[in-house]
Amino acid sequence: MKRIVVLGAGFAGIKTVVELQKKMREEVEIVLVDRNPFHCETFRLYDVASGKEPYTAVSYPVSDVINPKMTTFIQDEVKRINYKDKTVELARHKPLKYDYCVIGLGFTLNTMGIGGADENALPMYNVKSAEAIRDHIYASMKDYRETKNPNDLTIVMCGSGFQAVEVTSAIATSRESYAKVAGVSPDQIKIKMFNGSPRMLPMFDDKQLDYALEQIKNNDIEIINSARITKIFSDMVYYKQGKNDDTEHKLAANNIIWLMGFSGNPVITASGFKERRGKITVTDHLTAPESEDIYVLGDVASVLQPGKSWPWPNTGQLALSMANYAADDIRARVMGHSRPDKYVYHDLGVFVDLGKKAVGTAMGTKLHGYPASVMKKITIDKSVWETGGLKETLAIGRFDMYH
Repeated sequence: MKRIVVLGAGFAGIKTVVELQKKMREEVEIVLVDRNPFHCETFRLYDVASGKEPYTAVSYPVSDVINPKMTTFIQDEVKRINYKDKTVELARHKPLKYDYCVIGLGFTLNTMGIGGADENALPMYNVKSAEAIRDHIYASMKDYRETKNPNDLTIVMCGSGFQAVEVTSAIATSRESYAKVAGVSPDQIKIKMFNGSPRMLPMFDDKQLDYALEQIKNNDIEIINSARITKIFSDMVYYKQGKNDDTEHKLAANNIIWLMGFSGNPVITASGFKERRGKITVTDHLTAPESEDIYVLGDVASVLQPGKSWPWPNTGQLALSMANYAADDIRARVMGHSRPDKYVYHDLGVFVDLGKKAVGTAMGTKLHGYPASVMKKITIDKSVWETGGLKETLAIGRFDMYH
């Protein structure tokens, strides 16, 4: 019996397991490894970081979706993948042998060499880090009651990408909660975002971008454009603006969030794969160039867009699509069938949550405001349905379509 080891219970990993259980019955042995006993809808972590929801509202137990007759779950940390002898090293268990390995270990953040970012900024890439942001903000608000330090009331986002916009928007719509803790009026909570890119949210056209920027402004979020962060202290961000301005500016804040420098999991580098920023450029069958028996999915994979030299953005939608293909390809190989044609991704669109409103595109249709907010929630429910079915959709889905 072939053994399939799946590393990571994120979108790609959990979906691969669910599909293999459906398609392979008990014809293979599956081992799923993750450091946490739950699957988290990571693109909803902005609700955890802002304090709107506990992590249990955006996650469900892995045990709910595995078939114990064919799948074993190991809660542990992956240290290294030895593709030459087909083993996986774990922190607390003996090495795992595999016939096929599926890597879905998710992303992390790097500081790109900016001094003080590691020590003084709060990254967000999993439940623990999202909770750390939430706890830090509320601790600062409590501190303000005692010290009246104005820096406690300032929240700074380093980054202006898709995820940074959603986290900052969620934080902005939580102002009243923060203000109650601090004993101030909501307008005293200052929220600022550093943008170093020439164009924010490049997936949108000018009209959609204008709408997004308008909503960001309505949420009283100040965008500092053309910003190049140079160093970070515990209560200060130093930066320069523009290409030709060498003047170093500074912004005082006791709440500094870091959402820049997205990279694949460091296990990729530690395992000796040819990679760039922890990501492997996969083959037509989503395998690693070093081994046809290793599938690389989700945030650790780079899938080049047709006719272009850059990859598709790593999204939950892409990870789920890759998992479907990998499960089909593995089944074909195990059963001795013809393998499917090369992987092709069909982008169905993307939506950005802007607090109480949203903007996005669904299958070529551009939406904003309330319709976009509804579609954002539908995409969330679709994601949960694909991995957890009816039970988990009812448990953690979004059905608040009234706003």
